Amino acid sequence: MTARESFVKLDEGFADSFWWDDQRLAKTSSKQKECHVFKNIIMYRIGPDWQVSPEQLEDKLQAGRFVECAASQEKSIGWTEPRGQANGLLLESVANQWILKLMVETRALPASVVNRKTQERVAQIEASSGRKPGKKETRDLKDDIRLELLPMAFTKQSSVLVWFDREARLLVIDAASQSRADEVVTLLVQTLPGLALSLVNTKVSPAAAMAEWLVSQEAPAGFTVDRECELKAVDESKAVVRYARHRLDMEEVRQHIAEGEMPTRLALTWSERVSFMLTEGLQLKKLAFLEGVFEAGSSNKDDNFDTDVAISTGELRKLLPDLLTALGGEMPVA
Repeated sequence: MTARESFVKLDEGFADSFWWDDQRLAKTSSKQKECHVFKNIIMYRIGPDWQVSPEQLEDKLQAGRFVECAASQEKSIGWTEPRGQANGLLLESVANQWILKLMVETRALPASVVNRKTQERVAQIEASSGRKPGKKETRDLKDDIRLELLPMAFTKQSSVLVWFDREARLLVIDAASQSRADEVVTLLVQTLPGLALSLVNTKVSPAAAMAEWLVSQEAPAGFTVDRECELKAVDESKAVVRYARHRLDMEEVRQHIAEGEMPTRLALTWSERVSFMLTEGLQLKKLAFLEGVFEAGSSNKDDNFDTDVAISTGELRKLLPDLLTALGGEMPVA
């Protein structure tokens, strides 16, 4: 059976549900506040023996401060100011929570352009000398052309926030993919001697827990299930079914799970304060704070960073333990 992807028709008639509060969802769906600090969460445990002072950490980060790509450099990576103020601190401490920011800059040089220029150079050599360059010479030509074109290529910057919760010995990386998180972890370990990090794992896998919540129509304590999920078959077909803005408390969803299609993503809301998408890899995506969470914060623009950090980390320091509890508790680190 070939791979298929089924997009279920959006449900415009939101009926009452005992599983989630439709009135709450309708009221808050248009009034979510996007978190200017975190949009994604990947969690790591910090090894018990690692200790460092803010001054020591700042010194280590300064040695790896971000520098823009040189003319012939394809990629540059380093630490930059979390607050966005030039020549500022690379470590920001707000409410005893440490925030770092990693900057990545790459030069966008399309492979198709390099290949086309290489073929043109090969054709010129063949026309002028009557011989066709071999594989090694062609590879060398491609490398030379890449170096020639790099200075003309546009640069693209992206950043990743890192949060150290020292009391909980928790490291949170705001990365949209595991590969980017791995890159951050590698640089952290290289920058900070003695730092040991391990991915947080739970006794019940997120996929198994999400399947149970959907089948039983009972969300874990403190959480509600929202109107978005993705189910994927575990067999060779890799069939995918996605629901968007659609009720999930229906027989069709349970039937998909009974047929072996396991949840890979499920939209949840915690305590009517934070909504997010839980993935099978224990990642939180599409993080958003609901109406009222930031109302007590300062409206002064200069205070936005401190306010966002203090409130968002304060909420997440309660949400994340509740989520781990809902997944059967955390697996002990070997």
